[in-house]
Amino acid sequence: MKKIRLGQDGPHIGRLGLGLMGISAFYAGAGEDDEGGVRTIHRALELGVNFLDTAEIYGPYANEELLGRALAGRRDDAVIATKFGTIRHTAGDVNGLDGSPANVRLSVEGSLRRLGTDHIDLYYQHRMDPATPIEDTVGALAELVQEGKIRGYGLSEAAVSTIRRAHAVHPVTAVQTEYSLWSRDPETELLPALRELGITFVPYSPLGRGFLTGTIRSADQLAEGDFRRSNPRFAADALAQNLRLVADVEAVAAEVDATPAQVALAWLLAQGDDIAPIPGTRRVERLEENVGADALVLSPEQLERLGALEEPVGDRYADMSPLNR
Repeated sequence: MKKIRLGQDGPHIGRLGLGLMGISAFYAGAGEDDEGGVRTIHRALELGVNFLDTAEIYGPYANEELLGRALAGRRDDAVIATKFGTIRHTAGDVNGLDGSPANVRLSVEGSLRRLGTDHIDLYYQHRMDPATPIEDTVGALAELVQEGKIRGYGLSEAAVSTIRRAHAVHPVTAVQTEYSLWSRDPETELLPALRELGITFVPYSPLGRGFLTGTIRSADQLAEGDFRRSNPRFAADALAQNLRLVADVEAVAAEVDATPAQVALAWLLAQGDDIAPIPGTRRVERLEENVGADALVLSPEQLERLGALEEPVGDRYADMSPLNR
């Protein structure tokens, strides 16, 4: 696995990470096979995928606990990223945005305990709290860096103006936002700003929530409780139109004897060595398939064709208001 540096002076990570959300939350089958999730994490480490992404809201709490169990006795093999800010510990552990310094403190102590570690490598604010100035949140995060409880911090789905304000208080290590062949918005403003500031970009859902694998042809394939059933891009009419993107990815995959997932990830990796996608999976075989993208080199013509794909039909979320602020 090729490696990149996390931030300007952070640890080296495999340029493909592993998103752990689906093991414990939001997708059909989540929480039903923790031992399978642990096996997937262990196999990831064997393959050089050492950048592991979780959050306290995944479960909630169950995903951090699972990662803590998986890393027992091998903490130094992994670079842990987790997230706070969507559970209000200051109000009795209810769901809601809270970037207050008091909530930062309560959140990090809980995550450290569940993860079974004395430090978190990358600590993201999961969503921006409009009631708390970002300068106040980052001030609390900077204190945690000084105390050694976190090695660096990141922001998820933040506006460029917010990132700049945060970076002025204490350098941002990484920014996480959805980015893939069917979510290209970051290319316009976000990615240039991150490169200017020396911040690593961590795309989540790099396979379009599984859509770019070519395995989802109808919303009827999604089980009740799978949050994609309420996602605008998976609505019946939109999904039927979006399948044209998958056909183009499949065409390139046939040319290079790879899977559509590998092609989608290889395209993303070709966008720069400051990008670390975190495709998620619960299954070892899917992990191994994704890792195959690390060695896949697409031709300039293939990259150009993929880069020219039409935009998908539908928003990324049913409610876009918590994003880009």
